[in-house]
Amino acid sequence: MQHGEQKAPPTRQKEQPCSDRPIGTRKPKEGACWGWRQPVNPIVLYGVCHRFANLLVGLWRIVGCGHIVGSMKTAKIRLYVKHPLGQGQTVPLDRARAHYLFGVMRLGEGDAVSLFNGQDGEWRSEVIQKSKRGGVLFCVDQTAPQRDPPNMWLLFAPIKKARTDFIVEKATEMGAARIIPVQTDFTNSERIRQDRLQAHAIEAAEQCGGTFVPEVESLQRLESVLREWPVDRQLMFCDEALAGGSSSLPTSLAGEPWAILIGPEGGFSEGERGRLAAMQGTHPIALGPRILRADTAAVAAITVWQIQLGDWA
Repeated sequence: MQHGEQKAPPTRQKEQPCSDRPIGTRKPKEGACWGWRQPVNPIVLYGVCHRFANLLVGLWRIVGCGHIVGSMKTAKIRLYVKHPLGQGQTVPLDRARAHYLFGVMRLGEGDAVSLFNGQDGEWRSEVIQKSKRGGVLFCVDQTAPQRDPPNMWLLFAPIKKARTDFIVEKATEMGAARIIPVQTDFTNSERIRQDRLQAHAIEAAEQCGGTFVPEVESLQRLESVLREWPVDRQLMFCDEALAGGSSSLPTSLAGEPWAILIGPEGGFSEGERGRLAAMQGTHPIALGPRILRADTAAVAAITVWQIQLGDWA
């Protein structure tokens, strides 16, 4: 080779024919290979792996390992259910709850949900079945005991829609055991949506971590309620005419059944005041030196009672 000449690249050896196969161009392999020999469709491989994973999950549930894994997850959603709760209990879901959990909140199988029914405390559950029309939850373990409020009722005169909703929500959060809308002489609202108010009470309990939902009764006349009043239940009568007076309650009656009465926007009539004053066990009080709106008065009255006689004392 002379100076300046480049060495030619080595020639590629031609493929020699074999006795068992002809010479030809190799076809590129598609997809993953099973055993490095036969081509496998990726979609089929995914389906096989998915079925195998579901089989493992089923085995975990049978031997109890799946419950251990599920209990480690934190539930970010609380639901009130009308169904018994306990270790190993399954809870069916109706279409509305299934839509909320799976369509709105995007939960899947194995995700955790906190449940309470007002009797059995709070339970952590996991999704074991899901569909568009229903589902099933499995109770794993109890996360909170049953916490019932004191035996205190709230009687109030309904006002405007949004403010009535506010009263029901705050009464639930603050520990009312029963909520009774009453129609007084000066009540502006003549009807209520009991089912809607009950739904607000359930939602308030779900959001505030409570395990009890008070019953919201239908609208009743105040005079009818007082006519059938239990003789052993004390009545805290919040009279706006006493603004600036005493707000103290007899602490000797702590632990007794009580009720709180809040008047309408126009106040109580003289006939209602006289009827209440003649009742045994009625305790008229003031809620500070100023007259409060009806929704504010409900929150203030529950606060005063809870601090002096309730479970805030």
